[in-house]
Amino acid sequence: MNNRSSKKCSGSCHCGAVQFEITSDFEELTTCDCSICRLKNAVMVKVHESDFKLLTGEEQLTEYQFHTMTARHFFCNVCGIYTFHNKRVAPDSYGVNIFCLKEFDYEGIPVRQTVGAGME
Repeated sequence: MNNRSSKKCSGSCHCGAVQFEITSDFEELTTCDCSICRLKNAVMVKVHESDFKLLTGEEQLTEYQFHTMTARHFFCNVCGIYTFHNKRVAPDSYGVNIFCLKEFDYEGIPVRQTVGAGME
């Protein structure tokens, strides 16, 4: 049972060009073993597209796709930070890099390892 209430958090890339807000209950966080996630070493929270709002920096986002060209990974083209991505298995949701969230304490939130490398 989820004992967490929904919380609004703001986030940004390192230089601040890309800024966004999310709302989540932060029931769990995820990591992924696919080739790009292993390299960027991010911990993500899944949020529905209706709980994600890009505030500034759309023109600074660079999109990267690979393999099936389904997931859309977004990076700031100024500082290079991975901020979020549209998920392959849930295209109506974003995986948001929790390390981009301001004043966010992730201690005590379970982290689930997802399998990306073995996906067809």
